[in-house]
Amino acid sequence: MGLKQISVFLENSPGRLYDITTAFGEAGINLKALSLVGASGFGVLRLLVSDIQKARKIAMEHHWPARVDDVVAVRIPDTPGSLSKLLGPLRDSKIDIEYMYAFTGFSSSEAVMIFGFKDQKRARKKLEAIGAVLVGAEEFGALEDENGS
Repeated sequence: MGLKQISVFLENSPGRLYDITTAFGEAGINLKALSLVGASGFGVLRLLVSDIQKARKIAMEHHWPARVDDVVAVRIPDTPGSLSKLLGPLRDSKIDIEYMYAFTGFSSSEAVMIFGFKDQKRARKKLEAIGAVLVGAEEFGALEDENGS
């Protein structure tokens, strides 16, 4: 059920994003969701990919600073106010959200919010307790290890 993301730390320079996405594409890695945030000349590219281990290997071969982290993905209705209904219980439980980004490609009526929590285990428990629908690696088509699981 777990979902892992690769974060690549990159210099904010022309062509850097192209280099990374091209290398992943040439290796047959499909980008399932992504977020790019920049600050002070550098950026963090967070990606859900079809093969996390292959992506990590490519990042290492190119000497791109990268890390793999657990994230939590949650389905929500694609309607006004849905995100607040999810965030309210997290706020009430004082669960810290370090970052989040959205993916809307699952269906025309749902979005998927991808969260990086300070305490993944506690956040997952709270989300399950309120009946949130979590999305795992298999549903995203994202391999977690070399054996394809």
